[in-house]
Amino acid sequence: MLQIAQELSIDQKQVEKFCQEILPQVSRTFAISIRFLPGNLGRSVLCGYLLCRIADTIEDDPVATVETKIRLLDCFLNCFEDPSVANAFPQSIEHLEGEAAHLLLVEHTDLVFALYRSLTEQSQQTLRHWVTEMVQGMQKFVHRYPQGIRIKTLEEYQEYCYYVAGVVGYLLTDLWYEHSPSVDFEIYHVLRQTCAAFGEGLQTVNILKDIAWDAEHENSIYVPQQSLEAHGSSQELLLSPDHLHQNHAAIKSLVELAWKDLDKAAEYLLSVPRSAIPIRLFCILPLVFAYGTLRDITKSTAMLVSGGNVKISRSEVKSLIMVGPIAAVSNGLIRWLIDQVKQQPFLWGSKPQDVG
Repeated sequence: MLQIAQELSIDQKQVEKFCQEILPQVSRTFAISIRFLPGNLGRSVLCGYLLCRIADTIEDDPVATVETKIRLLDCFLNCFEDPSVANAFPQSIEHLEGEAAHLLLVEHTDLVFALYRSLTEQSQQTLRHWVTEMVQGMQKFVHRYPQGIRIKTLEEYQEYCYYVAGVVGYLLTDLWYEHSPSVDFEIYHVLRQTCAAFGEGLQTVNILKDIAWDAEHENSIYVPQQSLEAHGSSQELLLSPDHLHQNHAAIKSLVELAWKDLDKAAEYLLSVPRSAIPIRLFCILPLVFAYGTLRDITKSTAMLVSGGNVKISRSEVKSLIMVGPIAAVSNGLIRWLIDQVKQQPFLWGSKPQDVG
């Protein structure tokens, strides 16, 4: 009876309204993409993204103790099994720091789990499985680096990226298989070959563009110490103006990894049936944004300077938002658009574009 009373105390309209309104505050890119996904698929992806963002906000807190993070992440996982724990979760939050919108999301974890409980049983199972794997991986790294993440090797970096992003590729692909008739078992099997790279490529680009932010605001350094030492620098000197050349050389291995993963992500998109157009629309914008950002990263050192980062221009974002959904209907157009973005900023209408 208590559980029923708790469920009835949460207005489902309030739940949907909050989740839809908080999304663009915590991720503008995915807020654009998720709108292409219909009905229960869109609701499942929305819920999955917000659950991952809650876990990520707890893990990234720059001041919380290891014990606090582990306790909160354990409690977060218990929310999947017990609605009463989910409803009480906001009261268990204490002294977290971070971006205001992300903290607001954590403070309304109960509403996100109310959305979770409204999903199909299969979608709930998918989200529970992959978010649990993500959180357990986060806990492993929180334990390993109690004073803040300091990645040692490229192999360790790839392990970290699997937990925080690769699993998202699997989560999404499982949801495609459940909700899209066009994704049959054969297509599902093909997509699973590159789905981790889809998530990991986007993650590496985000890490590269925000090297300074992560070091200064989240006390996390993901550039492997091994790579920095090989080029005469260290994680302590990551933002040192006197070591800018060495640090730029040290991130080359991550840049190369990002290019490889983005190309696998492109294979992933191209493998989605053209009849599953909402999924193609969902995937294409984050992918071309990442290609454009990585293109600029290769020519910049801004992310290695205190307070700096790399972003593609608003004009390019607008151009890609306009052209990306059109290109999504054709593999040929997708390849053409990716090739254009790799070479130079894509500014539609500023000059003639060679379509073939």
